[in-house]
Amino acid sequence: MPEDSQPSPPAAPAVSVKHPSRIGNFRFSAAQFLVALVLLLIVTPFVDDLKNGDAIDSLLVTLVLVSGVLAVGKRRRTLVVSLVLVLPALAGKWFAQFRPDLVPPEVYLGFALLFVGFVFLQFLHFILRAPRVNSEVLCAGVAGYLLLGIIWMFAYILVARVHPGSFSYNVGPTPAHSLASFDAFYFSYITLSTVGYGDITPVTHVARTLAMMEAMTGTLYIAVLISRLVALYTSQGSEISEKKD
Repeated sequence: MPEDSQPSPPAAPAVSVKHPSRIGNFRFSAAQFLVALVLLLIVTPFVDDLKNGDAIDSLLVTLVLVSGVLAVGKRRRTLVVSLVLVLPALAGKWFAQFRPDLVPPEVYLGFALLFVGFVFLQFLHFILRAPRVNSEVLCAGVAGYLLLGIIWMFAYILVARVHPGSFSYNVGPTPAHSLASFDAFYFSYITLSTVGYGDITPVTHVARTLAMMEAMTGTLYIAVLISRLVALYTSQGSEISEKKD
């Protein structure tokens, strides 16, 4: 048998390349989700004075919630849980916008609180299990911090609706009224960053407990995030040095 007719060795099986930094099931990265959160932060202070400000606020919240589903829906189970939590939140938000008599706002606030908390845990899990520091890890870290503010914002609005006198306004003509809209947004991030200007004060035990827990959570999150990024960067630098040697 001539040598040219000998069978060629079998081809090596194709190796699938995994991307551990990819979060989304629909190629929606942490950076894109972060853009949606930043857009909400920038636009929210200006929509209250607009004629259709409530509708714009509903659109921005919808954008963030849908982006959250796309960002963490990598596995089927995660996607199903996200949809189960986000669909009632979206329905409740738009019912509160057009037919508040059908669905109480507490339904929207409760499901939105659960969904944003679920998204935050998924981002935190991604950061803690990331093998190296890259742009996705950094964007996930910043997005996680912003999500903490949104989580507590929903919690404050929910408490203020159940107990309208939970917060006192120390500046302005009305010393006490229900916390809602941008005021809750503002109070949440001021408390998260432990600034505390004192213009809005929690007065009930539940409201004070929430504010106390948010301040501690914000501080601990920054400490855990920095330590994790430092550990990843150090191990990544050691691997590079070993390869050079």
